[in-house]
Amino acid sequence: MPPVADLPDGTGPAGLPAVTPLNEPREGTPDVVADPAGLARACDALAAGMGAVAVDTERASGYRYWPKAYLVQLRRQGSGTHLIDPAALDGDLRPLIQVLNDIPWVLHAASQDLPCLEELDLRPPELFDTELAGRLAGYHRVALGTMVELLLGYRLEKGHSAADWSTRPLPTAWLNYAALDVELLLPLREKLEAELAEQGKLAWAVEEFEAVRTAPPPEPKAEPWRRTSGVHKVRTPRALAAVRALWQARDELARNRDRAPGRVLPDSAIVAAATEGPRTIEQLRALPVFGGRMQRKLSAMWLSHIRIAQELPTSELPSPSPANGGPPPPNRWADRDPEAAARLAATRAALNELATSHRLPVENLLSPDLVRRLCWEPPEDSDMTSVAAHLAERGARRWQTELTADLLSRALKAAAPASTAPG
Repeated sequence: MPPVADLPDGTGPAGLPAVTPLNEPREGTPDVVADPAGLARACDALAAGMGAVAVDTERASGYRYWPKAYLVQLRRQGSGTHLIDPAALDGDLRPLIQVLNDIPWVLHAASQDLPCLEELDLRPPELFDTELAGRLAGYHRVALGTMVELLLGYRLEKGHSAADWSTRPLPTAWLNYAALDVELLLPLREKLEAELAEQGKLAWAVEEFEAVRTAPPPEPKAEPWRRTSGVHKVRTPRALAAVRALWQARDELARNRDRAPGRVLPDSAIVAAATEGPRTIEQLRALPVFGGRMQRKLSAMWLSHIRIAQELPTSELPSPSPANGGPPPPNRWADRDPEAAARLAATRAALNELATSHRLPVENLLSPDLVRRLCWEPPEDSDMTSVAAHLAERGARRWQTELTADLLSRALKAAAPASTAPG
C-alpha cells in the first residue's frame, strides 16, 4: 500500500506519491450470489478466510419505503469479495449467519447498515467502525472515499450511492462500486487502529464500537409528521391538521406500495395544500404537483383527507408547539431560564476546549443532547460524583464520564449565581 497520504489535520507532507485511482476491484468484479449453491460456496470461502470480515450494504433509500438490504458486500482475507443478493435468496441466509455471526466485523458508519442486517438475522459479535474511528482519531472528513485516499493513497470510484439498488439486474458499474466499498476496509481498519493506539484512544474506540453494536432500535417518533420539510411555514392548528392528515395518508400508501414517501407525494406539496386549504378537486389540482398525471388519479383521496382536517373539532387539532420530551431549543433558554443558559454556555466552552486538546469532535466527546439535559436539569449536588452518575444513567460511556465529569462539575459551579454557589 502507498504511505499515508495526509495527516488528521488535513496537511500532508511534501513529496508523497500521487494518489492511485481504483476504478474496479483488483480481482475483478465478483458475480452476484443469487442462489443457494452460490451462497454455500461463498460461505465456505469466508469460513476458510482469516481475521475480521469487511461488511457493507446497499439499500434503495429515496426509492423504497422499507430500508432493506438489496445487496450485502463481504470481504475477508484469503476469501475474496462476495456480493450477496438477499432478495434472490428469499432472505434465507442461514449458512451465512452461521459464518458471519462468529467473526468480528469491520464497517464504515455501522449504524447505517446494522438495522437492515439485523432484519436478516446477521449480528456482529464485535465490530470496528472506520468512520467513528476516523472521528476519534481527529480526522475532519471521514467519508469512506476520503479516508481511503488520505490513509491508503487510493481514490475509489464513486457515484452510485444514491442509486435504486432494488433494480435488477444490477449494472456492472454498480457492482464495481459495491465491491470497492469493502475492497480496502480491512487495511483501513489496520491504519486507524494503529493511530488510535498511538493516540491513547483505542480503549475509547472499543467502548464506542460496543455502544453502536448494542444500541437498541430508536423509539418511534410520537408525531413523525412534524418532520415534514417546510412545516415551519404552516402557522395555524387547522393547517397543521391538514399536514398531519396528508402525511398519514401518504405514509400508508407508500408503505403498501413500498415506495419512498417523497415519491408518492413530495413534502412541498403537502405543505402547499395545507397552507392553501383547497375545497374542491379543481382547486387542489391547481396547486403544484397535484395537477400531474399520477396525482390527478389520487385527487379525490387527497382532498378527502384535507376535508377531514378542515372539519375537525378544535379539541382535536394539533398543538402548534408540541412537547418534545426534553429541554427547549437553546436559543430560548436565556428568556425561559437565564441560569440554565449560563450553565450551558459554561459547559460548552469547557467541553470545546477539552475536545480541542484531545483532537476530538466535541459531539463525540459528549452527546450535545446529554449536555443540554444536564444543564437544563442538573443534579441537586453538582459535585463530580453526582455529575458522573447523571451522565452514566443517560448513556455516556465510561471514558466520557471519566474525561468530562470533573470538568462539567467545575463549569456548573462556576456558572451558579453567587447566592447559590457552593461555598
